[in-house]
Amino acid sequence: MYFDTAETLSREEIDNLQTVRLKSTVERAMRSPYYGEKLKGFNVDSITSVDDIRRLPLTTKQDLRDNYPYGLLTCSTDEIVRLHASSGTTGTPTVIFYTQNDLNTWANLMARSMHIAGVRAEHRFQNMAGYGLFTGGLGIHYGAERLGCLTIPSGAGNTKRQIKMIQDFDVDVLHIIPSYALYFAGALEAAGIDPATFTPSIALIGAEPHTEEVRRKIEEMLNLKAYNSYGLSEMNGPGVAFECVHQDGMHVWEDAFIVEILDPETLEPVKEGELGEVVMTTITREGMPIIRYRTKDLCRFIPGTCACGRAHRRLDRIAGRADDMMIIKGVNIYPMQIEQVLMGLPEVGENYQIVLEKEGFIDQIRVRVEIKEDFFEEDMRILKGLQKKIQTQLCNEILVTPRVDLVQSDSLPKSEGKAQRVVDQRSQED
Repeated sequence: MYFDTAETLSREEIDNLQTVRLKSTVERAMRSPYYGEKLKGFNVDSITSVDDIRRLPLTTKQDLRDNYPYGLLTCSTDEIVRLHASSGTTGTPTVIFYTQNDLNTWANLMARSMHIAGVRAEHRFQNMAGYGLFTGGLGIHYGAERLGCLTIPSGAGNTKRQIKMIQDFDVDVLHIIPSYALYFAGALEAAGIDPATFTPSIALIGAEPHTEEVRRKIEEMLNLKAYNSYGLSEMNGPGVAFECVHQDGMHVWEDAFIVEILDPETLEPVKEGELGEVVMTTITREGMPIIRYRTKDLCRFIPGTCACGRAHRRLDRIAGRADDMMIIKGVNIYPMQIEQVLMGLPEVGENYQIVLEKEGFIDQIRVRVEIKEDFFEEDMRILKGLQKKIQTQLCNEILVTPRVDLVQSDSLPKSEGKAQRVVDQRSQED
């Protein structure tokens, strides 16, 4: 049932371990130029419980960029064996450094994460995520090998090759981005492959927020069980939190991370079960520990304990990002609200796009929706009825009436990486 003994820790044992590791993390972080200055004069011995973390400063993505490249490094580069980085397409990238011990810890956490979702050493695992500077590929790759799986590093894209390798090697487990999983399912259907004859029984999904409706759709279309995960490059990458076989929230590995849920405005802890911003601290990393990192991800802790018996707290699925919020006609709207409605409709296909535009001085929202071929009728009355149905259900959820465009299946832009759901055209129209 368990990959390692850390999964069996009681709540009291987790709290005590976090306190000890928080002290050593702060002490180590103070060796870096950034935290050395930020925490000047701080008495590490004053940390007597995990609650003392709130006396420490918050860290932002901008702090990482401002201290690029080595400002948060706690050791000589001679001790560093790898780095990962964000794309940096909009400016200075954020870079994370790893010692060999950091990589070993990461591989163990990832192997543990896969194990609780039912992956075993005898399984054949196909990693359909991008490799390179992106943490999702190599992070889960080393975890799969640590677990003992036959690991196929197929990478992202090239759908025909992905299908062939799955069939040729009787693959049991996939790692796949949710938006690509929907596209992939459509490609199977187009190729005439019956999901009932498809060998994978487990899909590990993550890297982009998605709704429960998307998960159900993936499971139905690919005839498997899909397990949600959470990770971010600043916290290593994948392997921060993972669903167990009960699919009732993602267990945070609290022997490696301290997670807080804060009100994004007041920066005070929210009540148990309430939505807030995820703030994370690494407590095992050597090369580049990060303290109280503001992820901008919106989530909540699930109250109570899981049926699996693990005491590690559970995160609900990510509800969106604080910086993804759209304000249209004075109403706060998150893309996940729109996805939840669309993916619950049987007529809707695998892709959609949200377009923000201006009409005069007024912001408008347009939702372009792919419709399954079976429902894309030439009869305009039927299409208009479907358009009105989607528009009404979206309005009931987001309290704004969007413009809805129905488009044919496989006509909207697709990406092999994270889906780009929102297109803001308002500045182009000024």
